[in-house]
Amino acid sequence: MKTEVQESAIKPIRKRKKIVLGIIISIFILLIIYFGMAIYFMNHFYFGSVINSINVSGKSVEDVNKQMASEIQTYKLNIKERGGKNEQIRGAEIGLKYDANADFKVFKDKQNPYKWIWAVFNAKDSKMIAKVKYDKDLLKEKLGRLSCFDSSKVVEPKNASYKYTEKGYVIVDEIIGNKGDKDILYNYAIDAVSTGKTIIDLESINYYVKPEYTSKSLKVVATRDMLNKYVSSKITYTFGEDKEILDGTTINKWFTVDENNEITFNEKYVESYMDVLASKHNTVAKTRNFVSSSGKKINIGGGSYGWSINKVKETKDLISMIKQGKSIEKEPAYYQTALARGNDDIGNTYVEIDLTGQHLWFYKNGKLITQGDVVTGNAGSDKTRTPSGIYKIDYKETNATLVGENYASPVKFWMPFNKGIGIHDASWRSNFGGALYKTGGSHGCVNSPYEVAKTIFNNIEVGTPVVCY
Repeated sequence: MKTEVQESAIKPIRKRKKIVLGIIISIFILLIIYFGMAIYFMNHFYFGSVINSINVSGKSVEDVNKQMASEIQTYKLNIKERGGKNEQIRGAEIGLKYDANADFKVFKDKQNPYKWIWAVFNAKDSKMIAKVKYDKDLLKEKLGRLSCFDSSKVVEPKNASYKYTEKGYVIVDEIIGNKGDKDILYNYAIDAVSTGKTIIDLESINYYVKPEYTSKSLKVVATRDMLNKYVSSKITYTFGEDKEILDGTTINKWFTVDENNEITFNEKYVESYMDVLASKHNTVAKTRNFVSSSGKKINIGGGSYGWSINKVKETKDLISMIKQGKSIEKEPAYYQTALARGNDDIGNTYVEIDLTGQHLWFYKNGKLITQGDVVTGNAGSDKTRTPSGIYKIDYKETNATLVGENYASPVKFWMPFNKGIGIHDASWRSNFGGALYKTGGSHGCVNSPYEVAKTIFNNIEVGTPVVCY
């Protein structure tokens, strides 16, 4: 009888024997499986073997020859197009057949049956491209007949654009279209036919021409925001009591957005707007209704007096204000201004000269300051005749010498209003008014008595209108 000590020593030995036996049996089974599969792969292709995208796993060379012959007879190249449309090109339509040199046995022989385990992890020896023959011209012709190349069905892609609404600019979604690159499809088709692939997804091969800019493009969103900044501008031009309001309803017509979403101001439109303002509010040379000191109603045109907008400067200023998104009330920039606004911009301070009556009046703030007979330009010559019109005092000068052809006349008070024509005293004259101007008139100036000229000089401001009729 074994003692307890002997029994405890025997148990571990038995356990080790069982483990060793199990390992030996497992190894034996694995060897059987390994060599069994090796024998199998002596006449069959590796699992995972592919010829021209066709699975030939575990098949014999004879079976593969039959399968490949059958596959090529039924080969179809499927073209998956946008919108769910699917078109096919059959192998028979392009004369598809295997090259006579295609040898599947050679491919099989390269697969070492004893390395089948390694083939599971390395597919290098499990893929083959069997050369095929086909008519490339026929392939190109068949591709050209696909509906995706039908010009009547092709929709050009279009970038996202912009539309002006009552609430400002909104982005108009891009047009995806279905126009594609024929060369891309042709190259993929050659590869597919050559390698046995049966499907070409036009979407996945980037066949379709995409819009460069979509509604989500950062550039598009930024341009929209900039456009809205521009049309948010509100410029109120004041002309005395009159106002001209410029806002987005007009501004939106002044710029364009190019294909790169760059905004360009068309200055011609801005200049045209300035032309409209000028035609409405410029008064230089315009005909005015004038009531003479004698109460006679006269229409007088011509001359240099009046309002004149500086269109060049204001055009630049206006574009700058719009780009800043400003809302402002202002007067436009002027080349020159007048003393009053409205239809009667002459106001109640002016010099009135009756060329026929040879008389002068000077009013200031509606009050007659002085008057008197004068001698104007010699009516016998166009060169010396004093022109009618409404002018303005350009400047004042004392002790001036008036120089012309064959004369030099010193005067005490000189007030030019029409280039070299002006009001001045004439110490060389003892008589004024009447018909003296017809034959013995001035060279165009308004000769005034000393006191009359002095009074005007001391009370008149530069820019005061001079009305000649």
